[in-house]
Amino acid sequence: MARTREFDTEAAVSRAMELFWTRGYEATSVRDLAGHLGIGQGSLYAAFGDKDGLYRAALERYRATLAAEALRSLDEGGDARSAVRSMLVGRVRIAVEQGGRGCLAANAACERLPEDQATRRTVRDMQDASRDALAGVLRGAAERGEISTRHDPHTLAAFLVTFLNGLLVSAKITPDAGALEPLVEVALAALD
Repeated sequence: MARTREFDTEAAVSRAMELFWTRGYEATSVRDLAGHLGIGQGSLYAAFGDKDGLYRAALERYRATLAAEALRSLDEGGDARSAVRSMLVGRVRIAVEQGGRGCLAANAACERLPEDQATRRTVRDMQDASRDALAGVLRGAAERGEISTRHDPHTLAAFLVTFLNGLLVSAKITPDAGALEPLVEVALAALD
């Protein structure tokens, strides 16, 4: 008779996401994961297949929670400039937490690419969603006359995503929101 799973896989994925985010993929062993999750290694393998399976689940959780929350924040702002500023500053503040752990997606790109194609697809999908959401906000702002029309909204959004990626990596080097947040104002000048 097969044993039933005795742990909450959703909670396990969330906890694994935090550990991968803090330590990185390579520095996190299956033993570390099992200990952090409070489960046996056999249970981890039975639930997720292997470390890669749990890592992919953690990246998906990140996409469905923090990355999605950042995109939702774009819809909550008043004017486009304020919404974009709020999103960028919010991401910086999360990235500098816990001594500068950065962004799980940016960390994944730096650590796992180009070899890991599954990670490439997940990170690319997150970036595409960010670019598309920003382009929509910027297109509407340009039509309302809130921002300049000298740059195509799609290109401007791609620039902001690229800027954000650099900012999130920089947060690992300089985990100081006070030093990084002024850079957001420089990027926002591209909206003029």
